[in-house]
Amino acid sequence: MKSKLVVGDADAIIAQANPEDAMHDEATRVAQKLIDEHVNVIYPVTAIAEAVTHIQRVLSNGATAYGTVQLMVDPAAEVVEVNKQTLSNALKYFSPKTSKKNTLFDCIVAAVAQEYKADAIFSFDKFYKSKGFTLASENYPQ
Repeated sequence: MKSKLVVGDADAIIAQANPEDAMHDEATRVAQKLIDEHVNVIYPVTAIAEAVTHIQRVLSNGATAYGTVQLMVDPAAEVVEVNKQTLSNALKYFSPKTSKKNTLFDCIVAAVAQEYKADAIFSFDKFYKSKGFTLASENYPQ
């Protein structure tokens, strides 16, 4: 039996790292379910950079930003590269009329999910649902 694969997005990383985040409890609950069920979670390097930048700039927490990077470079974390082909694939989810909330970073996560044939995306962003993807939280209702 093939193990499940989930692509992690920046908002899930941020929510786990920030106890004040509105989605913190839900993110930690879903993360624990993914661990318990031995789901492979991969993180595009761009999602990590986006999350860490948010933690550093918006949350003004350099220590948590640095700690997040340390966790992601640990051999246990699976980080995937984003290359020119992934960027090209992301364009099918991106357009000049896309909402400013749906960034190129989101489109890259969608492209990685498509490329790796992921079962879900670990995010709370409805953008992915609108593009036909399943959110990891849907697999683990409260």
